[in-house]
Amino acid sequence: MSAADTDVTVTGTVEHITYYNPQNHFTIARLRLDDTHNRISILGYLPHCGRGENLRVTGHWEKHPRYGPQFKVERYETLLPNSVEGIRRYLASGVIPGIGVKTVERLVDHFGADLLRVIENDPQRLTNVRRIGPDTAARIAHAWRTHHTARDLMAFLQANDLNPSLCGPLLKVYGDEALAILAETPFRVVDDLPGQGFLVADAIAQRQGRPADDPDRIRACLQHLLTRAVAEGHVCLPEAHLLEEAQARFNIDPADMGAVIKNLARSGDIICDDPDPAAASRHIYLPRLYAAETGIAARLAARQMVAPPTMPCRTEDITETVTRRLAIKLSDDQLDVIQGVLNHRVAVITGGPGTGKTTLIRSLCSVFQAIGRRVCLAAPTGRAARRLSEVTRQPAATLHKLLGYNPLEGGFEKNQDDPIDADVFIVDEASMIDILLADSFLRAVPLSAVLLWVGDIFQLAPVGPGNFLKDVIAAGNTTVYHLSQIFRQQGESPIVLNAHRVRQGRMPALGQSPIGSLSAFDFIEEQDPAVVVKTVVDLCAHRLPRAFGFDPIRDIQVLTPMHKGEVGTINLNQALQRQLNPRTGSPGFPLQPGDKVMHLRNNYVKGVFNGDIGRVAAVDNQRECLSVSYENRRVDYEFNERDELTLAYAISVHKSQGSEYPAVVIPLLTQHYALLQRNLLYTAITRGREVVVIVGSKRAVAVAVENNRPRQRLSFLPQRLIGG
Repeated sequence: MSAADTDVTVTGTVEHITYYNPQNHFTIARLRLDDTHNRISILGYLPHCGRGENLRVTGHWEKHPRYGPQFKVERYETLLPNSVEGIRRYLASGVIPGIGVKTVERLVDHFGADLLRVIENDPQRLTNVRRIGPDTAARIAHAWRTHHTARDLMAFLQANDLNPSLCGPLLKVYGDEALAILAETPFRVVDDLPGQGFLVADAIAQRQGRPADDPDRIRACLQHLLTRAVAEGHVCLPEAHLLEEAQARFNIDPADMGAVIKNLARSGDIICDDPDPAAASRHIYLPRLYAAETGIAARLAARQMVAPPTMPCRTEDITETVTRRLAIKLSDDQLDVIQGVLNHRVAVITGGPGTGKTTLIRSLCSVFQAIGRRVCLAAPTGRAARRLSEVTRQPAATLHKLLGYNPLEGGFEKNQDDPIDADVFIVDEASMIDILLADSFLRAVPLSAVLLWVGDIFQLAPVGPGNFLKDVIAAGNTTVYHLSQIFRQQGESPIVLNAHRVRQGRMPALGQSPIGSLSAFDFIEEQDPAVVVKTVVDLCAHRLPRAFGFDPIRDIQVLTPMHKGEVGTINLNQALQRQLNPRTGSPGFPLQPGDKVMHLRNNYVKGVFNGDIGRVAAVDNQRECLSVSYENRRVDYEFNERDELTLAYAISVHKSQGSEYPAVVIPLLTQHYALLQRNLLYTAITRGREVVVIVGSKRAVAVAVENNRPRQRLSFLPQRLIGG
């Protein structure tokens, strides 16, 4: 079988699902051909494809360097059986979850060759069969609709030259109505599918013959450009930039876009502001981001106007309290920081690893509590809050939990009218806080309270828009304590020493241990991506557990700069899963008990947040649900919520922020070139508590160290803070 220039069409029966991604429906399967009975590997976007289904697939042959000839599917259709025996085999194969073999027999005996027509068009008749009640009939009908809606939607996407991977997200948002919504009101997708929605809607609208100057299209384009900017970390965009990009990319006349901007500004759907008189054009904000930026500036300015707190605490009292409660001897610099914080309403402590941030937090807690102040400890993520609680031996919570999300109203319960009840707020890992969360938090902190931000601004910027802590420091009107001294007990750590070398723009010490041994900071030089993957798997499964006694799944975390490619999270997770938790259940299901997984977005109802890592505790195929253990509690998921989870044996460096792991393995190659930055390498190294191993090329490390030009985020928070 050789590759052909023209499409080929074959028919056959699916015998085995090798891989299935529920987020985008990408599938690898074995197909037994009808004419020759040969078995071939097919791959493509095949929603809800099940073992036993008859398919007609059109595509072309490709030769994989490792797996040999594979048939890449471009289009396909399901060939439903029309005989009683064919229907029996089809349903008994499990293509519709929840229909067991005995149920199939009863249904086939009752309806014969009409069964599939009854399920699709008259499902209430299923209750005429013994032991099938209304709930079971409804479940069968829903499963059938889901099974075939996906295929119809896939055909629609292909007909409009759209990426088939969009099928999963669209079904998640719209369910059975996806096809009708796309055909009738395509620009509705812009709000419901951020990032890709406009491209989908625009392609459909063009096929329908809608004009390029359609006001709905221009409004959707503006929303798309602003939403994409927010996803890239910006808080606003220059109006001139919006006009230029709309014209260059989407052929929208600047005058038409200008008219839409004017109308939307008049209605309050966007905000046009001129925060910098020296700028060449106005800046356009989404209303929530404008309110956050201006609100933060106003609240911090108001806090600065309040008289400094009076703290009856002399230097000797501080020393005595910390020594008695914590058995810690503070340096003169640390004493100065504590004394300074006690005399300010707002302050920032920033510094790298080993510079004493945690010691200062613990000491400040003890001193504040000794003089009768109620201290509230918080962090942006669950892992960071747990770590803060462990090191201080004090309760600590996530900012989201402190603010109290109300799922009915979609907002936080705590605000200026019902503030959080405490006298002192110490927020760790503050470099991770975006301006939306900072604004919500500042609304809920009493004006009379002391507020201390603690963080390392050399780490990666927040996932959300803005760069709150960095902007507060840049404004220059908040007291900031920069920690630089590495204390002896921490300075002996090669992880800390090398992290500071990277922070200063110097190469880390890339000494290689003798073959067969590993050190606390190690470098394994490999240029070949395939060899890097094998080395990473071997480190996690064998070498690190053998050398240091680590649990391969609980204690070791692989951090990589990117998702795609041979050394990206997707491929590494598959390789690590095969080694660390070999599949024992259905090969078509992507997760199984024991898998290490990460939650991908804030879910206030479940109380699980972006970046939380857990282990799959159970998978129930009959009830279509699974449960995940996070620390000491279990969270249940429906199968249709699986896109909130991903394998987490390997995660991106960005997702690791705020976390710390006993051992970290970092694959780093020049193929990551576009992402190789100093703050990325620095962040990855500082996630390791006991051991860090870099696998890759010295050139890639050098590129990362030399590149100290992180992408600037457009925000006017510093200017607003200065202006008060």
